[in-house]
Amino acid sequence: MTLLVQSIRDYAIFMLDPRGRIVSWNAGAQRIKGYTAEEIIGTHFSVFYPPEDTGSGKPDKELEIAADAGRWEEEGWRVRKDGTRFWASVVITALYDGSGELLGFGKVTRDLTERRTMSRALDERGLLLAHLVQAQERERRRIASDVHDDTIQAMVAVGMRLRSLADRLPEGYAADLRDLDDAVDAAVGRLRDLAFRLRPPGDGLIEGLRGYLELAAADLTYELVHDLDGEPPAETAITVFRICQEAVTNARKHARARTLSVQLAARDHGVHVRVRDDGVGLPAESGGIARHGHFGLLEMRERAETAGGWWGISGAPGAGTTVEFWVPAVPHAQS
Repeated sequence: MTLLVQSIRDYAIFMLDPRGRIVSWNAGAQRIKGYTAEEIIGTHFSVFYPPEDTGSGKPDKELEIAADAGRWEEEGWRVRKDGTRFWASVVITALYDGSGELLGFGKVTRDLTERRTMSRALDERGLLLAHLVQAQERERRRIASDVHDDTIQAMVAVGMRLRSLADRLPEGYAADLRDLDDAVDAAVGRLRDLAFRLRPPGDGLIEGLRGYLELAAADLTYELVHDLDGEPPAETAITVFRICQEAVTNARKHARARTLSVQLAARDHGVHVRVRDDGVGLPAESGGIARHGHFGLLEMRERAETAGGWWGISGAPGAGTTVEFWVPAVPHAQS
């Protein structure tokens, strides 16, 4: 029986002691989670949980429930050795000896990421999301066009009129008009930046990101690296672009970064992204995990999770920040 369990590759099957430390490891566990037996045995099983779950004490609560009820079962996100997440079916079973003393737990994990992604691509929620993203981007494009063709042009005309009046007035009045003209120019600059941020990528995801970085991150040293199989579906490309856009904005405005790295790769029928900066990092009291109350962080997380993916952020004080996320890239069936 032990040889059979050790050889199974489709399921991660391993044992925990009563405190949750790993005491056995099979071939399926290594394939799914990425750790060898030598690396992981003796480690607490909470290493497989996302930071938000470990922060809330979820792993220990699951063991408590399994010990009381005999079993715990759920589906949820788990973390591989390389930090990426997968959608898992998890069963924890309490093991007792003949006298009723708890010996430990048996844990069986199955990677359901592909099944979940394919199922979601066909369901009504996925279709609704695709239509919602497309409608939202059309509205953003319309607003950007209105801002550029109407509001900005009108304000440019006001600025020209102010300069013309300043040339014909005494210096005391002219100085006030030049101050107003400067304020109008600054407002025009902010509106142009807004219009630029509203525009979705027009030439594919990578070219859209490259163009955005050239303008929005011109004051940083940055790199854009990708290993994609091809252009993802439109709603996926837009979701990735918008999350990266917000992450770059955070790096520039809040992290005070000097260098930036944006890395994209095809993984698990989706797009996996890491955005790293060398800025101020996260506060020490956060434990290296950002709280999600900040609007920009909340928006990124909601975009990824609404798309059926996951999102996370981590970093140490003074050591920069990493925004990491994955979204599925399976085309939705047309209704």
